[in-house]
Amino acid sequence: MPCEKELEESISTIAQLGEYMELAPQKEAIIQEIIDIHPMCITPYYMSLIDENDPDDPIRKMAVPSEEELSLIGSYDTSGERENTIMPGLQHKYAQTALILATNRCAMYCRYCFRKRLVGLPTEEIMQRFNGAAKYIEEHEEINNVLISGGDPFILSTEVLSDFLERLSDISHLDFIRFGTKVPVTFPDRILEDDELLTLLGNNSRENRRIYVVTQFNHPREITAKATGAVSRLIRAGVIVDNQTVLLKGVNDDPETLAELQNKLVSIGVIPYYLFQCRPVKRVKSNFQVPLYKGYEIVEAAKKRLNGHSKRFKYMMAHRTGKIEIVGVMDDHIYFKYHQAHAPDNIGKFFKRKINKTAGWLDELE
Repeated sequence: MPCEKELEESISTIAQLGEYMELAPQKEAIIQEIIDIHPMCITPYYMSLIDENDPDDPIRKMAVPSEEELSLIGSYDTSGERENTIMPGLQHKYAQTALILATNRCAMYCRYCFRKRLVGLPTEEIMQRFNGAAKYIEEHEEINNVLISGGDPFILSTEVLSDFLERLSDISHLDFIRFGTKVPVTFPDRILEDDELLTLLGNNSRENRRIYVVTQFNHPREITAKATGAVSRLIRAGVIVDNQTVLLKGVNDDPETLAELQNKLVSIGVIPYYLFQCRPVKRVKSNFQVPLYKGYEIVEAAKKRLNGHSKRFKYMMAHRTGKIEIVGVMDDHIYFKYHQAHAPDNIGKFFKRKINKTAGWLDELE
């Protein structure tokens, strides 16, 4: 990659972090304890977005470890990924979609990551033989799309990505291919400086089989000139760019911030797709999860500030039983709908639970 040097200069140690912000010795010890378990990695670009004088800076909260990560409340696999794993690196939870975990590396290790169990760590859950996964997809004609995720697949070389796309291009029943990547947000130079990557994506995004990039902007300040430029290059190459925001405490859990984010996304050509309820992951739940009831109130208040295009997203929960939309609140119940489900009979099903104003996940509701 032309911009490999920037990745090599990423902040991954206490000493490097101390060059950018003042850390008390006690804080240093806590951060070290955390990164010994879940590594830290912050690109110089993303570090430049942090207000070093604001201890509550939302960009800092997403990137820099904090003592709240010592909390072990929750689970490392909240969505049942292990039980839907066909072979290392290949999941098949929903009939039409195959999910490939292509790498355990990212340009930045988000502190709220729902795959904390594997990202940046030695793991057997990552794709080892792509041909084996492609063969499985080939043999299952109900699969009409593939999501290549990780980690972050755009950290892989363009040559590797080319091999992936070449192998998938032979499978006639695939309608589209998605890349789940935060590179436009955390490492936009990967897109701005690598013409080969854009050529590869453009050549494979054809009229009858589009390439989608599903990215994740969580705060308006992430929409910089560089990030906007990266998005524009993808769009000019014929790639469709969707956004999946995560509702995060202390980051975007107020209507004004959430509305500003969605409006800005539409203004730069990014399609708001999902707003995810933060999953109850160990070392994440206590620090980042907003209660469902409060989340719904925030979403509805934000939507009053949005136009039709910027309010197209759905407020969703990626539960082990499926993708569940948080539809509404009436009287003493919260109403839900299965947008997608592991059990096909549940797709489209409405159901309700009694309101619990502190509950952050379906399993906590009666």
